[in-house]
Amino acid sequence: MSTTLMVALDVDSLAEAFAVVDRLGAEVSWYKVGKQLFTRLGPAVVQGLKDRGKKVFLDMKYHDIPNTVGQAVRSAAAIGADLCNVHASGGPAMLRAAAEAGHETGLTVVAVTVLTSMDAAELSAVGIAVTPAEQVLRLATLTRDCGLPGVVCSAQEIGLIRDACGSDFLLVVPGIRPAGAGKGDQKRVMTPSEAAQAGAQYIVVGRPILAADDPAAAARAINAELRG
Repeated sequence: MSTTLMVALDVDSLAEAFAVVDRLGAEVSWYKVGKQLFTRLGPAVVQGLKDRGKKVFLDMKYHDIPNTVGQAVRSAAAIGADLCNVHASGGPAMLRAAAEAGHETGLTVVAVTVLTSMDAAELSAVGIAVTPAEQVLRLATLTRDCGLPGVVCSAQEIGLIRDACGSDFLLVVPGIRPAGAGKGDQKRVMTPSEAAQAGAQYIVVGRPILAADDPAAAARAINAELRG
């Protein structure tokens, strides 16, 4: 199974975003557009990426009533996203609405299990009295049962999810930090090679590339690590 690098475009302007994309060139084909950039600039950033021949993961983490989420997924498809996500904790009806919209539009929709910034203490603070791994497994199996093809999870839970949901279940893995890089606000992290060996289809990397002195060299190094 191959692992593909996604770069998180956590910047504030179209000029910054497209400067990163143009600098990384053919080294990176997938980009994650999250709340920071999309809230400021809207669909223009997605269109600009598509015009450059790139694939777009629209990372909005939709979490609302089922009808609203279904319509949001349709809107994501309409502006050209290739992948989007919802929060698995939105429950079965919401997940099924997202799955229906995804099937209808051809947009791949995955569900967020537990944010990689959360540990057991964070879960406990919001009333979830299980470990992150237990909660991830519960939400991953719910996601599968509701008709979605995969989840966003930490690399540390890949094995558990593979055992429960099968080898074809799509795993998008943030919280990736090259050896020696700082964790920032991430708590459940792995290196690119560890995530690839565990079975991630996609890894999401932001700051270690964006903040590098030479972002293209940083991306090349990660891709080389993924290829083994």
